[in-house]
Amino acid sequence: MQDSLNSPPAVRNDVAIVLPAYNEELTIEATVRDFHSALPEASIWVINNRSADRTETIARETIASLGCRGGVINEMRPGKGNAVRRGFLEIDADVYILADADMTYPASEVVRLMEPVVSGNADMVVGDRHSAGHYAAENKRAFHGFGNKIVRDLVNVLFRSKLADIMSGYRIFSRRFVKNYPILVEGFEIETDMTLHALDKRFRIIELPVNYKDRPDGSVSKLNTFSDGLKVLFTIGNILRYYRPMLFFGAVGCLMALAGLLAGLPVLLEFLEYRYILHVPLAILATGLEIVAAVVFAIALLLDSIAHQDRRNFERQLLNQDQR
Repeated sequence: MQDSLNSPPAVRNDVAIVLPAYNEELTIEATVRDFHSALPEASIWVINNRSADRTETIARETIASLGCRGGVINEMRPGKGNAVRRGFLEIDADVYILADADMTYPASEVVRLMEPVVSGNADMVVGDRHSAGHYAAENKRAFHGFGNKIVRDLVNVLFRSKLADIMSGYRIFSRRFVKNYPILVEGFEIETDMTLHALDKRFRIIELPVNYKDRPDGSVSKLNTFSDGLKVLFTIGNILRYYRPMLFFGAVGCLMALAGLLAGLPVLLEFLEYRYILHVPLAILATGLEIVAAVVFAIALLLDSIAHQDRRNFERQLLNQDQR
């Protein structure tokens, strides 16, 4: 349960630092101190995500000793997506800074990363770990780097973008983005989801290179290469299904139509040669596949119209907010 003494204040904060944390007792104090040193005027909120160690206690003591605004918010539903959602719901700010609580991202670079958002030139700034080669040098998990590359290339192809780091956990957001971002994912696929949402809704994204270092000795990553990788790919599939239905269902329809043609080709050749169909089940299968393909194409057109209308409504919502 959230501590009422540390609940987010009613007044609007200019800058809020959001640090999701799960069993980070070895690194949470240093992370909080580093960000307070870089931005002493910012509020710092640690989103404690069911930690079984002393993460919550250390975070509260550190924030109290520094005398900075902020506190600890407890989110009992597991998963980084749930933690970020809780923070975005309860914390009110003009600029939001999201970072991991494991000392992998340098707080000293936060002012430089904030500048495009503060100046109104970006809705989301991503700390790019890859362009300068820091992630490749520090990362000790080869499959993570391989998975990052697959997801990045897939997103860039599907959304015609040129992003370098899809999964960076170091991001700065405008209030406009945060308050118009529905978080439906629960786990580590949150970074991919927010990137895809920004691309689909045409928010302005800027990537800036940042230093990256692996976790200190004794600190263990909560990522599971295969299960979390599958979740990320599943998230991309869902985004396509929801936001690019013509591409998603159109591809399914094309596959069905092609399968129907392949199944029907022997039947057609047989009919041309003998004027008689011997493989009746194959003819029924081919007909069924083509009917299914036609239905899927109709669904694609319908859902594409709905998605287009959703984008229009979203743009209208943003305009109405800006006029308030």
